[in-house]
Amino acid sequence: MKIGLCGLGTVGAGVVKILQNHQKELHHQTGCELEIMKILVNDIHKKRNVQVDPDLLTTSSDDIVENEEIQIVIEVMGGIDEAYHLVKRSLENGKHVVTANKDMLAEYGLELTELAREKGLDMFYEASVAGGIPILRSLKEGLVSDRLHKLMGIVNGTTNYILTKMDEDERGFEDVLAEAQELGYAEADPSSDVDGLDAARKIALLARLAFSMPVELDDVEVRGIRKISTEDMKLADQFGYKMKLIGLAARDEDKVEVSVEPVLLKKDHPLTSVKNEYNAVYVYGDAVGETMFYGPGAGSLPTAVAVVSDLVGVVKNMVLGVNGTSYVIPQYAKQLKAKEEIYSKFFFRMEAEDVAGTFLEITKIFTSAEISLDKILQLPKKKKQTAEIVIVTHLANKAQFEQVVENLNQLPIVHQLKSIYRVEEQA
Repeated sequence: MKIGLCGLGTVGAGVVKILQNHQKELHHQTGCELEIMKILVNDIHKKRNVQVDPDLLTTSSDDIVENEEIQIVIEVMGGIDEAYHLVKRSLENGKHVVTANKDMLAEYGLELTELAREKGLDMFYEASVAGGIPILRSLKEGLVSDRLHKLMGIVNGTTNYILTKMDEDERGFEDVLAEAQELGYAEADPSSDVDGLDAARKIALLARLAFSMPVELDDVEVRGIRKISTEDMKLADQFGYKMKLIGLAARDEDKVEVSVEPVLLKKDHPLTSVKNEYNAVYVYGDAVGETMFYGPGAGSLPTAVAVVSDLVGVVKNMVLGVNGTSYVIPQYAKQLKAKEEIYSKFFFRMEAEDVAGTFLEITKIFTSAEISLDKILQLPKKKKQTAEIVIVTHLANKAQFEQVVENLNQLPIVHQLKSIYRVEEQA
């Protein structure tokens, strides 16, 4: 089988190494030799950490897309628009596609999978979410007979590393971010990770598969981790919680909510044990109950394993003559929950005047929104004649929550709403 590889960075180099080192095992699995015929790169003369024949390298995508001998295109070059046009042209020219590009898929995945289905081609993308964890294949195959109603995931290793170090070492966000950049866990421009966009793209793909619904990136409510402080983490710990950036997709009846935000989880929740750069996805199903998929969410070889596994899937389908038959048109029309249908507990941390009647005025605001309080902590600050008040509510919907936030911001005795987080106590 002739393969065109687009990209020879971290993941592309891993793909080459696996194909070089595991050829006997792959031949046993597929009955075919898997040969890379061309590799698309930006700079032919760049020094790389993998040995390849220089004659395989090209800077022209036409050498792959227009090459009639190449049957499968592997896209691991990243970016959105250039990758989209390359994948689209490859499909139009009758080539199967394996991609690790969650950014492109979040924007164009529905269009490209429909094109692949029309052409009778495979387009697989296991490596686009959670690196070496086979979560997409599990949703499409292993759990296909169940009705899934909730996914909670740590699907960004950079933010999980930062939050782990902030919690364990009691260090500030900027300090840990700089360390993560030095270690290669964070990009020079970390915005996509720390602002939640990377995780949002992944949870959109997961929700799309889990709920058989055309969920898109714009449907995901996104909030990143830049404003999290070590003080937030210490107070959360006193209440029995740990902070994680969680991608959440939940379905009730035929309506869904999809979000990415910092969430306080009970300390005994399995996701709180996921540390540093590791990823995990917790799945709730009617029949299977609760399962968790855990492993390295990125890295050269873990991600390349997922890419080559997809490649093997394509080749097996070619041998059997069943390419393009695995696509399932979304079963349900997209219906998003209204604010009144999204329920959670909430954590409020505020600075208010330390005078008689302050707490009564604050509780009146929660009462008027019909929100009851679960946990309360007041910490006086004598120098400023203010007090720090921390509240965890009982279950409330998002409309009630927004009403409370608006009214607290207008209350003169509340000097500052320092932080607000969603609380998830289901374990």
